[in-house]
Amino acid sequence: MAYTKNPNMPGVRRDAVALVKIQHWSMRKVARRFGVEASTISRWCKKDIWGGRYEIPTQSSRPKHHPKSLSREVVSAIIRERVSRRRAAEHVYHALKNRGIKVSLSSVKRTLDRTHLLRKRSPWKRPHDFTERPQAAFAGALLELDTIHIIAPDGSRIYVYTIIDLYSRWAYAEVVEKIGAEPSVRFLKRAKKDAPFVFKMIQTDHGSEFSTWFTHGAASMGMQHRHSRVRQKDDQAHIERFNRTIQEECLDRITHNISSFRKALPEFLFWYNTERTHMGINYQTPLQVLRRC
Repeated sequence: MAYTKNPNMPGVRRDAVALVKIQHWSMRKVARRFGVEASTISRWCKKDIWGGRYEIPTQSSRPKHHPKSLSREVVSAIIRERVSRRRAAEHVYHALKNRGIKVSLSSVKRTLDRTHLLRKRSPWKRPHDFTERPQAAFAGALLELDTIHIIAPDGSRIYVYTIIDLYSRWAYAEVVEKIGAEPSVRFLKRAKKDAPFVFKMIQTDHGSEFSTWFTHGAASMGMQHRHSRVRQKDDQAHIERFNRTIQEECLDRITHNISSFRKALPEFLFWYNTERTHMGINYQTPLQVLRRC
């Protein structure tokens, strides 16, 4: 049976076979009707086992055997090395090479892919556009945003959104029941409304709550969004330190539930922004820095 990508061919074969087996047409007459050779109709009839009642699917064009295909022993060796060590395809290739088994790296990757042992990138992960990190030369030039995940005594999760301005160290936080791209945009709107300056650029990690949808939401408010660099732990150093501070000096001191957090956070943030001195801004408070702007 000739290979074709036409999705309608299974139905065409069924209709042709039905004329032969049900309507009792001759194969030559059916061949003239469908514009094919009579031998083609004959092959379709041999493939049919339902008497012309169901579609005859298109078979794969992949050959059953190939003279250069890997032997079963080599395929088994590739699978054993992958399953036992859980190493990448490159490590599997070099391990087999050291044992005297001749196989190319591409063959190793194809074998692992065919046996569903090759870990692939999630289709939901999208590469992020690179945006140059600006200098925090004024309030709002660059803010870092993150989330804190806390396990409550009853086993439920409590989420805290946090944001900090790198120039003035002004910070804001809120407790929420769930996180996501849309809740992140809503939090950003409330933080922007509370801040005494304009937000220019927001920096986040690569969490799903800061996906492309969040980028578009920030852009609609006149803000740019950049993701921190991969394997660069210092990119989010300011917000990570603030997360530690807010837990040690506030959240860890009270009952772990949403109502307690929502009551304590505003008081702590007021003290943090107006009275607490910061070493990074020469032992000043964020309010003192903002008053000079």
